[in-house]
Amino acid sequence: MKSHLLIIDDDASTLASLSRAFRLAGHEATVCDNPLKALEMIKNDRFDLIFSDVVMPAMNGLALLEQIKAAGVTTPVVMMSGQAHIEMAVKATKLGALDFLEKPLSTDKLLLTLQNALQMERLKQENRQLRQQLGSSGMVFSGDKMRKLLAQVERVAASETRVCILGETGTGKELVARTIHEKSSRRDGPYITLNCAAVPAELIESELFGHEKGSFTGAASRHIGKFEQANEGTLFLDEIGDMPLAMQAKLLRVLEQGEVERIGADKPIKVNVRVVVATHRNLEEQVKQGHFRQDLFHRIFVFPIALPSLRERTEDIPALVEHFAAQIVRQNGWKEISFDPAAISALQKHVWPGNIRELRNVVERLLLFAEDNRVTAATVHSAMPKPIAGESGLAAPGTGTLAERVEQVERQMILDEIKRHNQNITNTAKALGLERSHLYKKCQQLGIDLRELRK
Repeated sequence: MKSHLLIIDDDASTLASLSRAFRLAGHEATVCDNPLKALEMIKNDRFDLIFSDVVMPAMNGLALLEQIKAAGVTTPVVMMSGQAHIEMAVKATKLGALDFLEKPLSTDKLLLTLQNALQMERLKQENRQLRQQLGSSGMVFSGDKMRKLLAQVERVAASETRVCILGETGTGKELVARTIHEKSSRRDGPYITLNCAAVPAELIESELFGHEKGSFTGAASRHIGKFEQANEGTLFLDEIGDMPLAMQAKLLRVLEQGEVERIGADKPIKVNVRVVVATHRNLEEQVKQGHFRQDLFHRIFVFPIALPSLRERTEDIPALVEHFAAQIVRQNGWKEISFDPAAISALQKHVWPGNIRELRNVVERLLLFAEDNRVTAATVHSAMPKPIAGESGLAAPGTGTLAERVEQVERQMILDEIKRHNQNITNTAKALGLERSHLYKKCQQLGIDLRELRK
């Protein structure tokens, strides 16, 4: 694809050779030997990429780069110099240079740099278009509860404040974290995630901070950790409540000092990372029980955002069903399938222990069960894996007598605890302070089928 390039250099032979190389490759090249004049050209014309020398008499190339960025110009800039050294390259990168090339320049290196820059710009453009397709945040809702929460998210995203996202599994904590990144000044930087509960305790330090080759058995090559990968961007640490205590102390040090040290390295590396964390656990209770460091808690618990469960925001279910149905139909190339009002009403009565994640899976199942491109209440009743709240004698959230509401809360608490302990009834009973036999009786009274839960 033909590109419009600007080459800035006070050396006439360099301008001639570079412009010739680019033109032979099929690109349009404009040359300029005066950085002050080039700055005006950049403000008034559109270029796909700018190549600029560093050492020039009228204005230093780094000062020119600084002015380009200050003017709000987003065109990528590649710096060039025959007097290159590490400090100069680091400074250019910090000022926003895409790359730094050392003279004399080879044609292959020039064209490869151009190709990589144009590919990166295409990816950024596709990313911007995808954001627009997903909407302002990608979060789907219709009720006031989530509208107020999103206002909080947008307010804190504009700052560098540390955020702790709280909520049950499946409520959309990672989506909120990504929204914070997308609406922050770091949006063009990397967004890196790590689920602390999914990484074995002996590997989490390497995952976060990286390691050098040969630093331990199996370290066949250097590994760059999540903190370095997220430099100038956002690092999302999901399920931080499951991080081992020993690792919590090391994380605290990184948050305090802003530098990491790879395993096996002899010097620290400075990082500029915004850390956003999430957990389904009660961190204050974890601190009291000695499972979570109090000093780390105060470092990360600056701005808590509590996500409601789906049963607390049933008014959003129609919008979520519509969103998921359209998404699934588009992915599979199916005809449009509609949901009857009675079907939506039936879904709103379900307890949803798996929250939004469970709803999405159920919607996909319902679309497969649908007949004549319609999902009816009968479709919902036949496709749901467990009884819908109301059919088993339990009231829908916020309705029924006091006894019925208490029964519903008890049922949900037991379901949540069983899920938290991976269907281990002994551990669940211990967590609830009940005898195992008492828990079995309670489940029978509340209509909880333990055999169905183990499937």
